[in-house]
Amino acid sequence: MHDLIENFFRRLSQAECRLLLLDYDGTLAPFRIERDQAFPYPGVENRLNRIISREKTRLFIISGRAIADLKPLLKLKKYPEIWGSHGREKLSADGKYSLLEMDEEQKNGLEIAANFILENNLNDYLERKPVSLAIHFRGLEKNKILELKDKITDNWNRLEREYNLTYSKFDGGLELKIPGFDKGSVVKNILAGFSHPCLTAYLGDDLTDEDAFKVLPETALSILVRPDFRETAATAWIKPPEELIEFLDRWIKIDDTE
Repeated sequence: MHDLIENFFRRLSQAECRLLLLDYDGTLAPFRIERDQAFPYPGVENRLNRIISREKTRLFIISGRAIADLKPLLKLKKYPEIWGSHGREKLSADGKYSLLEMDEEQKNGLEIAANFILENNLNDYLERKPVSLAIHFRGLEKNKILELKDKITDNWNRLEREYNLTYSKFDGGLELKIPGFDKGSVVKNILAGFSHPCLTAYLGDDLTDEDAFKVLPETALSILVRPDFRETAATAWIKPPEELIEFLDRWIKIDDTE
């Protein structure tokens, strides 16, 4: 796997167009049960600032978090383009914000789901996003997770059918959302915005990042970033934080040589 990374950096040094696509939780920052304390690994922000300021690489953040929840954690001198809520929100580098709108039926379905969670005293596990709901299981005992899953999926299976919604697993929970958009859709959208091919790397850890790994062109590098390996469509695997920092340093070195 590391041979693929070596080969990628050789090609990157010759590339005129460079794209670096980064997930946040689990990739740039360790997971925290207290989600508002999931700050980046030490040194990550400084390195992202350097890549952004050199303007040799277009950098993108693609996160499952709502953008409003992400920015207080990732403090950068200048923000790149950020896609939040698995691509349902977008904050461009010039500060323009857009949100994929829901229809009334979908809004009603999400509200019913939220009320069900509150009525069952599950609010401690709930994350409300602009166009979705997430339930987090991280840090709970296995029996409690199974109990929560059974209760939630029974409710969400009905809402999925009746309100044009869908739900999916992520690493540590479930999310009820608008269908038809995921991190793979975001990658396609980003790449389509360039008139010529760009050498691209995508770094992610979650099951939701698999959608992105699968749509990358053959020339791209897809990296699974996590302490332990799992089955993945990614072509390489690195362990954070040491190997993540090393990867960013090598990218910076190439940008700085021009």
